[in-house]
Amino acid sequence: MNRFKINWDLIKDIIFGIFTVGVWFLLKSRPGQRKSPTREWIDAIIFAVIAATIIRTFFIEAYTIPTPSMEKSLMVGDFLFVSKVSYGARVPMTPLSFPFAHHTLPIVGGKSYLEWIKIGYHRLPGFGSVKRGDCVVFNWPAENEGRPVDKKENYIKRCIGIAGDTLEVRERQVYIDNKIYHNPEFSQSSYHVLTDGSGFSFQAIQRLQLREEQLSPTEFNFHLTAKEAEEMKTFGNVKRIEPNTVPKGIYQDFIFPFDTRYNWNVDNFGPVYVPKKGATINIDTSNIALYRKVIGEYEGNKLEERNGQIIINGQVATNYTFKMNYYFMMGDNRHNSADSRFWGFVPEDHVVGKAVFIWMSWDTNGEFLGKIRWKRLFHTIPSIGL
Repeated sequence: MNRFKINWDLIKDIIFGIFTVGVWFLLKSRPGQRKSPTREWIDAIIFAVIAATIIRTFFIEAYTIPTPSMEKSLMVGDFLFVSKVSYGARVPMTPLSFPFAHHTLPIVGGKSYLEWIKIGYHRLPGFGSVKRGDCVVFNWPAENEGRPVDKKENYIKRCIGIAGDTLEVRERQVYIDNKIYHNPEFSQSSYHVLTDGSGFSFQAIQRLQLREEQLSPTEFNFHLTAKEAEEMKTFGNVKRIEPNTVPKGIYQDFIFPFDTRYNWNVDNFGPVYVPKKGATINIDTSNIALYRKVIGEYEGNKLEERNGQIIINGQVATNYTFKMNYYFMMGDNRHNSADSRFWGFVPEDHVVGKAVFIWMSWDTNGEFLGKIRWKRLFHTIPSIGL
């Protein structure tokens, strides 16, 4: 990975935000008025809360990686900064919210927001748009807790398909518009490993950061990078190692769009068109399963299916024009990631920001200073092009 490069434009915007709040407080104070220590503390706290809220809402916010779906590109215990300005900050849709809480109040629990005021989807100008290979933080679109969009759970995955792409997974390999999409350097898949029964040394487990699933005294499943799989073949106790791949044509009912007409599975998926704003597609009973949620839920139409016809807002429809851009997200740990293969597209109004660099990495299995993954500190998070 490359070392962190200072983004002076971002630093400038953050300083400007703090300066603006500071000026507000100066103008609010009366010349020559002496404040009590209590008043000074209250003003300092208010200043800190407002400044921090502005920064984390419109510029940059800290996140933590809680699950292994992106390993080994992003590790459990990585602390990230996520840029809101990379794609343009999203104006809060639910502005009445407790500071620094996402959707649940700390300690006491319960909702951290009020829905008395709701603002539609608006995004400020940014430095760019979501690109293939970006590590993106977004609100999980499949959540069914009834929360507003901006209060849904935060997920982080790699954007594999952007609006207008036709995406397919063949035998674990991603293709975009029939071109191979190169796997991220540290992407992992599941491998079946047959051994002589002697097991693996602690050093090997630590070096390869193995998370083992023992099936029998001689059989294991490991999530490995391609390089690690080649290295494991050289181990004296390993007799055979082969990828766990679900064959083409095997239907998995938990894979989007949950329709038997699409014999898709985690390793063979698509082809599927990723909706693009302004693009018009033909729709009928043969493909409505792919876009039912887009048309009905994400874009707010009344969608009905009667007597073999598609009815949108009371009118029979044979085509549909998309109102938003959508994205297809996948985890780099391909066999241990609940992603767009499982729940479909991510609408643009769910996009939070771009993960830009790791400022801390904490290994709960380490000891003393070994708990800090020193080599991961202050590293940028690279994107992967087509």
